[in-house]
Amino acid sequence: MNPASIETFFATLQAANPHPQTELEFASVFELLTAVLLSAQATDVGVNKATRKLFAVANTPQKILDLGQDGLEGYIKTIGLYRSKANHLMQTCRILVDQFHGEVPRTREELQSLPGVGRKTANVVLNVAFGEPTMAVDTHLFRLGNRTGLAPGKTPLEVEEKLLKRIPKPYLVDAHHWLILHGRYICQARKPLCWQCAVSAVCDFKPKTPAPT
Repeated sequence: MNPASIETFFATLQAANPHPQTELEFASVFELLTAVLLSAQATDVGVNKATRKLFAVANTPQKILDLGQDGLEGYIKTIGLYRSKANHLMQTCRILVDQFHGEVPRTREELQSLPGVGRKTANVVLNVAFGEPTMAVDTHLFRLGNRTGLAPGKTPLEVEEKLLKRIPKPYLVDAHHWLILHGRYICQARKPLCWQCAVSAVCDFKPKTPAPT
């Protein structure tokens, strides 16, 4: 995908959705961090169902600690890998209380020092909470980077670095959301809905089957 195509690609996505938002529900930076930590190998819909009940009773690091591990697990047991996620979240809350005065840190290094918080999770928090132009490469962004020709790469980090380099600066802050939503609803893994795609004309991918009649 050449620079002109990339400009058209993002201008089109921006025109259709000028102010994209994460589909995770949160009302504070800590709630966002918690939701993203819980979202690994889970759907946003599933995470939201659990966190609505959890955040109603425990929406700060100290309140999560007060629940105890068993109490926390009771709220998130509908989410995959809930035991290990509960363990990571409890450890993270302890560190936030002891080292960061209960506040979520604003640097990548400090975020990634928290249990269960990897580069992708840190990128989401930096982007959504603090407005930094980061690129959280999940399965959707990895697929789109390669399939569209936007940022081909063999690893998530390679795709991330290419996206940051190739996406025009005016689109960088929101690009992560546009790509996730596009991958979730249009450029799907098994059967991309190319006949519904507003950016198919500038995409390198060519469907092997015709659109349904």
